[in-house]
Amino acid sequence: MFGQLRLDNRIALVTGGSKGLGRAMALGLASAGATVFVAARTEEPLQELVTEIEAKGGKADYRLLDVTDEAACIEVVNSVIRDRRRLDILVNNAGAIHRAPLLESNTDDYRHVVETNLISLYVLAREAARHMSERGYGRIINIGSVMSTIARPNISSYAATKHAVAGLTKSLAVELAPMGINVNGIGPGYFGTEFNAPLMADAEFTAMVESRTPVGRWARPEEIAGAAIFLASEAASYVTGHMLYVDGGMTVKL
Repeated sequence: MFGQLRLDNRIALVTGGSKGLGRAMALGLASAGATVFVAARTEEPLQELVTEIEAKGGKADYRLLDVTDEAACIEVVNSVIRDRRRLDILVNNAGAIHRAPLLESNTDDYRHVVETNLISLYVLAREAARHMSERGYGRIINIGSVMSTIARPNISSYAATKHAVAGLTKSLAVELAPMGINVNGIGPGYFGTEFNAPLMADAEFTAMVESRTPVGRWARPEEIAGAAIFLASEAASYVTGHMLYVDGGMTVKL
């Protein structure tokens, strides 16, 4: 049974992979035996991550990618396939947030969040599925949020797109299952990453997170890795269309 969680000989692509949860998932997938391609906009942290994975005995490479550039997304998928002849696992992790009250927001900022959090997932999933369907095998993991099912003020574009991630995940799961492709999502709660550093520094906000979360604390980045490994593995061969909330119980607490 334990062997079903191994990812030996699998090829994975993780977007937004240079830091935060993307980095943690890339490290986790590599530790399970996958060859991991990490993609993001900035080269230096990608290089550092590849070096770290290789130093731990794993296999990795990187690609520069702005996920709001459709042509670049298509080329990155094709590049991985040219390099390794296949792509088994896609982790759609890259994301953006814009914090502003609705009446102070503007359409350009809203559109950027939609392009990053939703359109890029659609494009990358579409291109990966073209290849996966030919082989009759694939795993697509879309990263949503607790905001895929609940909401907070002043982040309407983020909550709207993360709700849409859940819908996209379910729709693709139904459509792609006959092709041997499983599509699932992960809904992270509040993790102690660079992305959330300003929130963690806010004592009032941190108190809210701790009181609202049954586990009573912020999550550590590495705590998302197990969910990614599971959904990418043969242990999840009969799991599709599911949003797995890694949130310390936040979304089930009244």
